[in-house]
Amino acid sequence: MCGIVGLVDLGGESVGGVLQHAVGAMADALRHRGPDDAGTWVDASAGVALAHRRLSILDLSAAGHQPMVSADGRRVLVFNGEIYNFRALRSELEKHGIGFRGHSDTEVLLAAIGLWGMEEALAKSNGMFAFALWDRRERTLSLARDRVGEKPLYYGWVGGDFVFASELKALRVHPRWRGEVDRGALTLLLRHNYIPAPYSIYQGIHKLPPGHWLTLSPSARDEQGGVQVVPYWSAREVAESGARDPFRGTTQEAADGLETLLRDAVRLRLEADVPVGAFLSGGIDSSITVALMQQESRSPVRTFSIGFHESEYNEAHHAKAVAAHLGTEHTELYVTAREAMEVIPRLPEIFDEPFADSSQIPTFLVSEMTRRHVTVSLSGDGGDELFGGYNRYFLGRSLWNKIGWMPARARAVVASGIRAVGPARTGRVLNAVQAALPARLRIQNPGDKLDKLAKILAEPNPDALYHGLVSHWQRPAEVVIGGHEPPTAVTDRDGWARLPDFTERMMYLDLVSYLPDDILVKVDRASMAVSLESRIPLLDPRLIEFAWRLPLALKVRNGEGKWLLRQVLYRHVPRALIDRPKTGFGVPIDTWLRGPLRDWCEALLDPARLAREGYFEPEPIRAKWEEHLSGRRNWHYYLWDVLMFQAWLEHAAA
Repeated sequence: MCGIVGLVDLGGESVGGVLQHAVGAMADALRHRGPDDAGTWVDASAGVALAHRRLSILDLSAAGHQPMVSADGRRVLVFNGEIYNFRALRSELEKHGIGFRGHSDTEVLLAAIGLWGMEEALAKSNGMFAFALWDRRERTLSLARDRVGEKPLYYGWVGGDFVFASELKALRVHPRWRGEVDRGALTLLLRHNYIPAPYSIYQGIHKLPPGHWLTLSPSARDEQGGVQVVPYWSAREVAESGARDPFRGTTQEAADGLETLLRDAVRLRLEADVPVGAFLSGGIDSSITVALMQQESRSPVRTFSIGFHESEYNEAHHAKAVAAHLGTEHTELYVTAREAMEVIPRLPEIFDEPFADSSQIPTFLVSEMTRRHVTVSLSGDGGDELFGGYNRYFLGRSLWNKIGWMPARARAVVASGIRAVGPARTGRVLNAVQAALPARLRIQNPGDKLDKLAKILAEPNPDALYHGLVSHWQRPAEVVIGGHEPPTAVTDRDGWARLPDFTERMMYLDLVSYLPDDILVKVDRASMAVSLESRIPLLDPRLIEFAWRLPLALKVRNGEGKWLLRQVLYRHVPRALIDRPKTGFGVPIDTWLRGPLRDWCEALLDPARLAREGYFEPEPIRAKWEEHLSGRRNWHYYLWDVLMFQAWLEHAAA
């Protein structure tokens, strides 16, 4: 796990010393991603400079140093990530007479590209990665990113140079940096709480989409030409292929097949020359990961969890019970509200562009604690998207089944009626009525729920309902000055997989949007901020393909998600330790905003400040802030989106 940067001087104006200084400074901004080693490589005649920061995981010797030059001197590689099946690839390469200096996966990848070419080498590689390859003979630069997007890679044009880096902070070090906020990307942030690929917060800077590779040709002069971005793997093709060729075996055979794939995915991700552990929440995904880790290990696995003193946010006792059953060496840390809030000023630096999933806070805290003990940690991410675990999959289908029969015009009339009365006013009335009811029959925050109901009733079809369920600000372009919403994987229907079932369409859209642009961003930035490598067995490409072949009834059954995954887990952990309602990995942001964070919020949301900065219309934001403070409504998700941009903007200007 490392950080990579590079530039190509398209104008041919820079000498070698200037290139080396620039790329070295850019790489130093990524020291947290690679504290163990650093290297640069410059070809002044071609105007090319590459740099690398190394977190040593495999082959701790100098043989793993990067940038790495191929044995024939033709290619130069900077690589971030892991090729998990590198031993099998190495054996195959050795049969072709290829020798190796060390035992790193980087050297194997470099040799694979030399023998098979880029596209075949990518197809054969099972891993998480982002890398850049300079071909000295063809004078071309290639960038590539793993299938699902576990590792980040930004690219674009700065002052006439083509540049790339693992994080934006490296690009900002470029001597001719003039970053301007992309208001379309800012609008998407308010919609989703993250900025989806291929956009970034800056104009002219893009995220390379997962499963794609890019070629910069010698003819490139600026962003108008010379760059080709093509897919080498397609989630859409995998989903559609699975629908065409579904698994036809018995439930027992499906469970056995799933466990075999899971076990091998875990085994591959235990390969390291440094200590390895695992995040353990006590939920299904992390528990099955740890259970199989423990079976592959000769000694107790190191597991880590954090807890909160607020019971509604605490899962540490569940994790502790699973750890005790599996016999792991378990470490837990209970965090106070003050300790959690102390992370907030660090978020703009950690996440590097505005990012507003508040579970970023506990994710960083558990990463920080884990890094004190190990250098690599496995996590259970990916199970919800592949095996139907999110509550919206049940909620969305259930809601549409209940209202879909109504004519669209009738639904719109009811929605208008709710809005006319006002959810806040209706909520106050319902609260007064509920005061006479037993606690078990009361509805929490009825105003919020009525507002959501009005939005749902107004949706014309189930796909629009999904879009509403995954949206924060429903009309963000009205809040961002000069804002507009560019197309995304969620809104570009032409790019959707052809799946007749509504639940499967939701799962697919999460796989290509929410997973790479929220979940994986959160895990990567939080873990790499403390130089911890995170590995995710459930995102092994073989598991993704197998999951899409499984009939939906093996994933969602009796209103419960991840059904088949549960059956495998029950072989290792008793049901009593696992079966409970799904909870998120969050913190009480809603109450913090009204309490200890209020002064911080007031400063960032000051109407004069918002007007002076010129990114947001102050009125709708202040209206939500004041209503949230009153306690009549909970607008913390909406407000956190704005606050994270405001905090990032303040940090970027410092």
